[in-house]
Amino acid sequence: MAVNTIPIYSKAGQVGFTTTALTAANTARDGTGTVATIFTAGSDGGRVERVRVTADGTNVATVLRIFINNGGATSTATNNVLYAEMTLPATTASAVAALATQELPNTVDSTAFPLVLPAGYKLTATIGTAVATGVRITAIGSTYTA
Repeated sequence: MAVNTIPIYSKAGQVGFTTTALTAANTARDGTGTVATIFTAGSDGGRVERVRVTADGTNVATVLRIFINNGGATSTATNNVLYAEMTLPATTASAVAALATQELPNTVDSTAFPLVLPAGYKLTATIGTAVATGVRITAIGSTYTA
């Protein structure tokens, strides 16, 4: 079996994000239900360095769940696997103080990223509790495709 002995590097930066804020609760722990796709690997795969979460305003505490999807329908549980979780604290909007940004990897889960994804695989995200103003999720990485 031939093995690549030369390091490969990504071709171009890639940023994925939720196009609308997540507000709906999803208690499913199998990647089905209301999910947001935050990163899709290119035809030669992709690498995700980190995931950042920012609240849009005042929210109750919730949990962020990140799933790896094999490129198939997210409505099919066997296409998804729970990869990482992070507690998101309650937030209060302010005109004089910034809302805290949460990030993976963090001290609780320092080995979750970077993550190399095969071609067509996706990262999806859910939150466990309904929140008022929502959270926005950004995945920062790169693609191996031109």
